[in-house]
Amino acid sequence: MIAIHTTADTYFRTLFEAGRHGDAREESFYAPLADLVRAMAEFHGATGLTVTTLPKQTEAGNPDFRVWDGRARITGYIEAKKPGVNLDQIETSPQLKRYLHTFPNVILTDFYEFRLYRDGQRLARVVAGQSFVPGSLKSPSPVCDADGIADLFGQFFSFSLPRRFTARTLAVELAKRTRFLRDEVVALELAEEEKRGRGDILGFYQAFKSFLIADLSLEQFADLYAQTVTYGLFAARTRSGGKGFDRRSAFDCIPRTIGILRELFQFISYGDLPEALKWSVDDIAEVLAAADVKRLLDQFYREGKGRDPIVHFYETFLSEYDPSERERRGVYYTPEPVVGYIVRSVHALLKSRFGKSDGLAAEGVTLLDPAAGTMTFIAEAARQAAAEYEASYGDGSMSEFVRDHILRNFHAFELMMAPYAVGHLKMSFLLEELGYALTDDDRFKLYLTNTLEFEDLAQCELPGMTHAQSRSLISAWSR
Repeated sequence: MIAIHTTADTYFRTLFEAGRHGDAREESFYAPLADLVRAMAEFHGATGLTVTTLPKQTEAGNPDFRVWDGRARITGYIEAKKPGVNLDQIETSPQLKRYLHTFPNVILTDFYEFRLYRDGQRLARVVAGQSFVPGSLKSPSPVCDADGIADLFGQFFSFSLPRRFTARTLAVELAKRTRFLRDEVVALELAEEEKRGRGDILGFYQAFKSFLIADLSLEQFADLYAQTVTYGLFAARTRSGGKGFDRRSAFDCIPRTIGILRELFQFISYGDLPEALKWSVDDIAEVLAAADVKRLLDQFYREGKGRDPIVHFYETFLSEYDPSERERRGVYYTPEPVVGYIVRSVHALLKSRFGKSDGLAAEGVTLLDPAAGTMTFIAEAARQAAAEYEASYGDGSMSEFVRDHILRNFHAFELMMAPYAVGHLKMSFLLEELGYALTDDDRFKLYLTNTLEFEDLAQCELPGMTHAQSRSLISAWSR
């Protein structure tokens, strides 16, 4: 362990040099710590590891360091505090509690003492040096426990996300990261951009307020935006197959038929994101990359959740993410027997009272759900219409029936972004179940709009876009 002792000794010497003039800030010690992490990674054979530092704007937000394993996978996070800070107090602070609740592999350090946490529980504590020595004795701290610090980093580098999530554990992991994205990233970034009077996320907020929800608050938009990012990534993951999945590949995996998600993820995947937002989105994408999403949806189906696993998963996510929001907005899944009864009743009434012998499958029948949510009723109506058509005419021309009747005559409105994304995802799966794969020119007519808004809302332009580009984006949102 002579090499480790030498590495630690070099680390404490560089710390001393960084702080010897007495005017050092916490950030002054970041470079020596990053070098130590890289040296420890090399010792443990963690080749290709990358350490990135988040510029510090506020005391909230993400941890100070993110450590990558060299294969586009996050190893863990490091939160650093100025030397001499009482880590016992930091350990019980709301900030660290948020980090430990959100991120499963975290190191807390004052550059001399190191504490490793796994899934919120402290796994190891090592006092590698003495923080008082540089100030009191005007010399670098001696190395107190080189072996201990090597072992702690060995445990840190060995972390990996579980490869087999259950539907519930995946929902929990996504929910807590989405809460963090909402409260510690998007809300703070919106506040900063509002002070400056410009910014990409602020531009999205202004457009939503102008074209969809006139009384939308910044807090409400942060919630809407965070959920949209997570469910957009979820939708992309269901389409990514066995390929590698990350933030940048998400855009290419989102169906062209979901216009607004495509537009939003062009920014998420390829835009110049604020670092805190980039870190949080990457973390959510990595959880999804580690999960076999299609298997989980099949599992939901087999375990008696019914034939609507995507919506059941959304309901599970929302109950973990914000139970009060679920209750306040009335986001509850209507039992399938109730949905089936209502749809069959409408189908029968079209036949008996309106002379439409094919019911929901009849030519000239148009269907609109003005508050569609996750498309539960529309999806069941599509199934009923397809079943009626097959019973009467066979399934040989089912593809044409779906294209010419369901895609043309079934419509839905929805105001909330997350159900809108889920609804599009569900309808694409349903249509595939009926034997019809949406092409780039197809789309189900689910519109993101405010059914109760009768006035024309003001026009606006997004920061950094021409009027024509803004109109194009808004047009995409209405699709």
